[in-house]
Amino acid sequence: HVDGQLDEIEFGRRQLTDIEELLPFRKTIIEAAFGLIRMERVDAVASAERLSKIAEELKSLRERIEKGKREQAQPSSAPASQPETRPADAPIVVSAVTARRAAGAADALRQELREWYDYHAQFQPEFPWWTRRPYEDASKAIEDYAKFLREEIAGLKGKDDDPLVGDPIGREALLSDLREEFIAYSPEELVEIGQRELAWCQVEMKKIAAAMGAGDDWKAALKKIKEDHVGPGEQDELVTQFGRNAVEFLKSRDLITIPPLCEETWRLFMLSPESQKTLPFAAYGGQSMLVAYAAESMKHDDKLMSMRGNNRHFTRIVVPHELIPGHHLQAFMAARERPYRQLFSTPFLVEGWCLYWEMLLWDLNYAANDADRLGMLFWRNHRAARIIVSLKFHLGEMTPQEMVNFLLENVGMEKFGATSEVRRFIGGDYSPLYQCGYMIGGLQIRSLRRELVDTRKMTDREFHDAILKLGPVPIEMIRATLLNAPLKRDHASQWKFAGDVSKP
Repeated sequence: HVDGQLDEIEFGRRQLTDIEELLPFRKTIIEAAFGLIRMERVDAVASAERLSKIAEELKSLRERIEKGKREQAQPSSAPASQPETRPADAPIVVSAVTARRAAGAADALRQELREWYDYHAQFQPEFPWWTRRPYEDASKAIEDYAKFLREEIAGLKGKDDDPLVGDPIGREALLSDLREEFIAYSPEELVEIGQRELAWCQVEMKKIAAAMGAGDDWKAALKKIKEDHVGPGEQDELVTQFGRNAVEFLKSRDLITIPPLCEETWRLFMLSPESQKTLPFAAYGGQSMLVAYAAESMKHDDKLMSMRGNNRHFTRIVVPHELIPGHHLQAFMAARERPYRQLFSTPFLVEGWCLYWEMLLWDLNYAANDADRLGMLFWRNHRAARIIVSLKFHLGEMTPQEMVNFLLENVGMEKFGATSEVRRFIGGDYSPLYQCGYMIGGLQIRSLRRELVDTRKMTDREFHDAILKLGPVPIEMIRATLLNAPLKRDHASQWKFAGDVSKP
C-alpha cells in the first residue's frame, strides 16, 4: 500500500509538471499555505503585493492561450516550442485533457487561498485592511480562469452534448496499480480476458435469442425485453419487490448469513436527472440503493432511454448486486468486521463480490425465464466490455468516442447510457482499474470458490461469510488466509485465477 501511494505521488508530480506553465500563481499560493502550516506570522503588505499580481498574470496567460487556440485551428508545419524555450508572449496550445486537469488544479489552489485568507483575517486586524481587495480580485481571476479552461478550451459546460474528455494514465501507472492490487496479469492480458468473457456472453445471448424467436440476433432480443418496463413512478416498487425476492432466494438455499438488522435497514433513493449523466443505471451509498429512472424534467428521448435501460429484466439482477447479497450486506459487514482494513479497500473485492454473485446466481438458475436470463447476460457482457474499453483508454488505444461506439455495438446499450458510462469511466474520480475490478474480481472469487467449496473444504455459507469477515483487502490476501498459505514480506502475486490467457 505504501509503495502504491509513493507511485501515485510520483505520478501526480509528473502530471503537475505538464500543467506548471498554466498555473503561474501556484508558487504564491503554495508558499502562503505552507506558511500557515508552519504557523508563521504573515506580512500583510507583502502578501497584498503578491496577490495583486495574480489577476494581471492570468489576463496575459489567457490571451496567450486564446491565441494558441486560434493558431491551432489553422495548423502550421512548425513544431510547438517547449515552455523553457518559448518567448514570454508566445501563444500556448492547450489540449482539452490538459485544460481540464489545469482547471481542477486551479480550483484546488483557489480553495487553499481562501483558507489561508480566512484564517489570517480572523487574527490580524491589519491583514484584511491590506489584502481584502487584492485577495478578492485574485480569487475571482482564478475562478474565471478555471472556468475559461474548462468551458472554452476543454468544452465542458455541463451540457448533455459536452465532449468526452478524459486523462489516460498510461501503461506504467496501470502496472503500478496492478501490483498494489496483487493482480498477476498485465493490462494487455486483462484485455484479453475481457475479450474472452465477452465472446462467451455473446454466444450465450445468441442461444437465448434463438429460444425467444429472434434467431441469433441477440440485439433484437435485447430490444424486445427493453420495452418491458414499468411506468413513471413505479420503479421504486419494482426494486423493493426484487430486493425481497432476492433475500428469500438466498435464505432458501442457505447461501450466506443475513443479519436481521441488515435486512431491515436498506432504503431506496431516486437519482436526479443530473446524477444520471454519470450513473444511468444504479449505485449504492449510505444504506440506499440509488435508483435511476425517467424523471419529468428529462428530454423526451432521454426519458424513453432511461426506462428502456432500467427495464424489469435488467433491474432484476441489478437489485441483488446493489443490496443483498451485494453492496448493502458487504458494507454492513465491513463496518463491523475488521473495519481497520478499509484503508486497503479495492474495487476487485468491492465490485468483484457483487459480480461474483451475478455469476453464481446465473449458475443457480436465479432467472425466472429467458428474458431474465438475457437481462443477466446483458450485465455480464457489459462488465466484460468495461475491462476492454477502460484499459484500452488508459493504454492510449481507444478514444472516448470509440469507447461509446464499442458499448453500443458490443453491449447493445442505449446511447444515453453508453455516453454516461464513458463520461464516468474517464472522469478521473476513482481508480483507473475500477471498471476492470467488477469482472476480474468476480473471476478471482469464483476461482477461489472452486478451490474451497467445490472440493468440499467449506460450505457455500462458510465461504461467503468468511470473505465478508476478512475484507476489504485484495482477494489474493483473502485466498492466502483461507488456504493458510505462507507469505513472504516481499510477496508478489503469481496467482493466475483466469488461467493462461494465451490459451482458449
